[in-house]
Amino acid sequence: MAIDVETVRAETPGTANVLHFNNAGAALPPQPVMDAQVAHLEREAAIGGYEAEAEAEPQLQNTYDAIARLLGCDGNEIAIVENATRAWDMAFYAMPFEAGDRILTSRAAYASNHIACLQVAERTGADVEVVPHDDHGQIDVNALRTMMDDRVALIALTHVPTNGGLVNPAAEVGAVADDAGVPFLLDACQSAGQMPLSVDDIGCTMLSATGRKYLRGPRGTGFLYVQRDWIERLEPPLLDLHAATWTGPDTYEIQPDARRFETYEGHVAGKVGLGVAVEYALELGLGTIFERVQRLASTLRTALSDVPGVTVHDVGRTRCGITTFSAEQKDAQTIQAALRERGINVSVSTPSSTRLDAEARNLPDLIRASVHYYNTKEEVERFVTVLQRVVTE
Repeated sequence: MAIDVETVRAETPGTANVLHFNNAGAALPPQPVMDAQVAHLEREAAIGGYEAEAEAEPQLQNTYDAIARLLGCDGNEIAIVENATRAWDMAFYAMPFEAGDRILTSRAAYASNHIACLQVAERTGADVEVVPHDDHGQIDVNALRTMMDDRVALIALTHVPTNGGLVNPAAEVGAVADDAGVPFLLDACQSAGQMPLSVDDIGCTMLSATGRKYLRGPRGTGFLYVQRDWIERLEPPLLDLHAATWTGPDTYEIQPDARRFETYEGHVAGKVGLGVAVEYALELGLGTIFERVQRLASTLRTALSDVPGVTVHDVGRTRCGITTFSAEQKDAQTIQAALRERGINVSVSTPSSTRLDAEARNLPDLIRASVHYYNTKEEVERFVTVLQRVVTE
């Protein structure tokens, strides 16, 4: 079923104020998500934070259940945390790396993830190795297959990099990991809410994601999936009285499910809103969402390619809603500011966020225009028209 764009725009107040092409940063939330958060905050103010949380227990449980439906897993395999980076870190730092272990990652790895890899390598003596990219700019699955041996302890892949339209072939990577019996950690920060994410189809052992981007949920929310068979094999890098129980003066027991990766305190209103956001996406259908997002992004790339001096830098056999480009006339920050003055939101992707890929492709600072299903063809046309004026004035 096609998305009723008029309805979703009517339920997205921000569309009346801005042309929002910064969905890969933080999407405009729908009214039901805001209503859920505000209602909970009002209850906190009226009866107290702990009391409001107890009252909201059914809604909080619904958030776990909704995320489980999103990923095709069990609710006990889900941890809700502060953001995607914390989710990724809780899984990654729980891995028992040793000297000589090999951590395989991709050229398009996000800075936070790669920094963590480098830190663990320094601490443990593990080796971080980058799998080459193929002619389409995505991870070379054949090269990955040839790199597998008994020393490979983890494959860590960024599904959708921050600096372009690429969608890495996660399911193909998952098949390689499964054949080798190696755990596979997928960073789905930019893909959750934008495309279908069945963990069984992908074959990932762990998956991290955020609420604020394509899921259109609250900031300060993220989640981690850990495959049931791996949960008790991973000891979290930190524990508290929520992740573990103090059973005696000198003993404790870690939670047997994915809640071991959480901490006691959290953004309760955000968790409630996250559940509503996930249900909103599920009701529209992730396949339907992705089809519309891809179509809008393709229209945008084609139009940008016709603007004199503008170069589109997207790669990949499969591309998503993120479009990155540069203009020879002006730098990215100047263009971003000029567009913002005209009520248009974009972001800037700097080489430091994806250093390996940026250096390999000699990329400058890029303007990142990321569309979502509530955007329209008319907004794409307006964006390109205004951009042409901005780069020439």
